[in-house]
Amino acid sequence: MNKIISIKEAVAKLQDGMTIMIGGFLSVGTANNMIDEVVFSNVKNLTIICNDTAFADKGLGKLIANKQVTKVITSHIGTNPATIEQMNSGEITVEFSPQGTLAERVRSGGAGLGGVLTPTGLGTMVAEGKEIIIVDGKEFLLEKPLRADVALIGASVCDSIGNLTYRGTSQNFNPLMATAADLVIVEAQEMVEAGTLKPEEVKTPSIFVDFIVNNN
Repeated sequence: MNKIISIKEAVAKLQDGMTIMIGGFLSVGTANNMIDEVVFSNVKNLTIICNDTAFADKGLGKLIANKQVTKVITSHIGTNPATIEQMNSGEITVEFSPQGTLAERVRSGGAGLGGVLTPTGLGTMVAEGKEIIIVDGKEFLLEKPLRADVALIGASVCDSIGNLTYRGTSQNFNPLMATAADLVIVEAQEMVEAGTLKPEEVKTPSIFVDFIVNNN
């Protein structure tokens, strides 16, 4: 199966109301070209799961600035005034999740687990409405797993069958999110032939990847 498609073909797979995972930190390691095309498509009422909401004029923050997002599950929003303004006005719902907890919730979703137990957030707004479980006399929050309809993954290198590797911090959330969505679309900075990547270099095996957008 040839997994390589155009950006327009990739974005055409997104629909109003979908939950989308977007990897990266700020705009590093994010599928930024696909994000730009999503903004142009004007698909709306999206729920976004991400580490942060980037900037109003960069990365996935453009989706929020363009008012295409109704809910965000994230660890922080401080770099994007558009997120803050829309949260304060009630236009967007923000569910805060501590960064490590957020990563573990995504990992749990990808692994088919029932959630993760963590003491992080006990006694804070993070714990509101969540179940507390006692293990060996200690309290833990039950943080439920996260999955998405689509994951948009930003890879540094992708081979022709979809094996991925990431340079430096661009791997933030990308490998986890590639396991936790029904449809995984990758934007690759560099394409190589199958067999070029060494097994130990592969961070996301091709079995998780449905489609590849080649930026070359």
